[in-house]
Amino acid sequence: MTIDRLWFDPTEWLAGGAWRPASETLPIEDPSTGSEIGALAKGGAAEIDEAVAAAEAARTGDWGRMTAAARGRVLMKIGRIVETRAEDLAILESTDVGKPLKQARADVAALARYMEFYGGAADKVMGDTIPYLDGYTVYTLREPHGATGHIVPWNYPMQIIGRSVGAALAMGNACVLKPAEEASLTALAFARIATEAGLPAGALNVVPGLGEEAGAALSAHPGVRHLSFTGSVPVGRLVQTAAAGNVVPVTLELGGKSPQIVFADADLDAALPFLVNAGIQNAGQTCSASSRILVERPRYAEVVQRMAERYRALRVGRALDDLELGPLISARQKKIVESYLAASDDLTVAARGEIAASAPRGGHYVAPMLLADVRPDHILARDEIFGPAQVVIPFDGEDEAVAIANGTDYGLVASVWSDNGARQMRMAKRVRAGQVFINNYGAGGGVELPFGGVGRSGHGREKGFEALYGFSVLKTVAARHG
Repeated sequence: MTIDRLWFDPTEWLAGGAWRPASETLPIEDPSTGSEIGALAKGGAAEIDEAVAAAEAARTGDWGRMTAAARGRVLMKIGRIVETRAEDLAILESTDVGKPLKQARADVAALARYMEFYGGAADKVMGDTIPYLDGYTVYTLREPHGATGHIVPWNYPMQIIGRSVGAALAMGNACVLKPAEEASLTALAFARIATEAGLPAGALNVVPGLGEEAGAALSAHPGVRHLSFTGSVPVGRLVQTAAAGNVVPVTLELGGKSPQIVFADADLDAALPFLVNAGIQNAGQTCSASSRILVERPRYAEVVQRMAERYRALRVGRALDDLELGPLISARQKKIVESYLAASDDLTVAARGEIAASAPRGGHYVAPMLLADVRPDHILARDEIFGPAQVVIPFDGEDEAVAIANGTDYGLVASVWSDNGARQMRMAKRVRAGQVFINNYGAGGGVELPFGGVGRSGHGREKGFEALYGFSVLKTVAARHG
């Protein structure tokens, strides 16, 4: 399967179960070459209006009348079809986003797992009975919001569709999905698969387009009852401000500057793959990337030296060549990353990876860089670069480690590497982050593990049962019966 032999037309968009030709299109660019390889539907406010109306109608139609168990069966069928199309989807994601094929395959597996998890969970979200006054029975119900909006970024389209749209559908909401204009192909492919699996018309509607047009229209639409946004802090502010006009809740998963904290008693053989891989995955274009490595001073030189060895072996190339890193998503993103790296002149460059000779000219390639002896207040230690660069910072003792780890505006993920059990527990409590991993990083993706941040990393939780609670409204019923 190649971009010119798709099983669907990317110039179409979906509303109410009908695929419609777009009146305008956007170019599809291959980040590996910088060349245009196709055309994508460009929706705007009018298309968003139709999609929201279709979602609202689905809530009173076949989708709204489905039992929770029936909804779950549809989601699980979607997951099974995803598995049968795994290689096609992986090639599509790799080409569109620019990530190595091995990483795209992992994203497909995660999407299938989200559908399996939320399909199985759909009929297991329960209310409570509450002891109250004599003569009353009080209980709670969890009900869907209604039409929900989902603005998905370009770095992990399939995974974020799985954890956002999957959870919303499991709760009985009807979704309007606005994928990123830089990478919409797997969102459209997913919608085709969902229709094939029997998802009723209007339960899922997809409108590709520009963020400032389609995304803005969805954020401010009065028919949307809940918004889920993953992306940058500035755009997250705009989404939340727009939603506030309609007084609807918003789940925001924004940026990160996530630390891995390595104590002198850590098992470095176990830690080293995580220290590097968690920073350079998807060329560092990951909100939860580990871009800061904090190392207790007695082991600092050793960690820098061993990380540098790994960095020198890293190769960057065309996504489908399946090297360690692929290109950045766009020329714009490359320019942003290079402007940050230009601020490294006063730092120690411990090591660089290399751009493969086979990498096509015109692709958006940046060689990964490891920077040592970085001050905690340096711009590269505080700002989210969203590119393949990590900084290594020394510390002395737990108090300084906590001060540095908590010294940015973000709080998404952190990890603690230590063989001291008491220290592990102390650090897990003191570090400011939505997820803290001990002697690992990421826990293999963890579909079941609630995910989200604090501070400028956002609010609300995705993944696991917490996502289901977020995509539902709690209703209290108090029956007086004497």
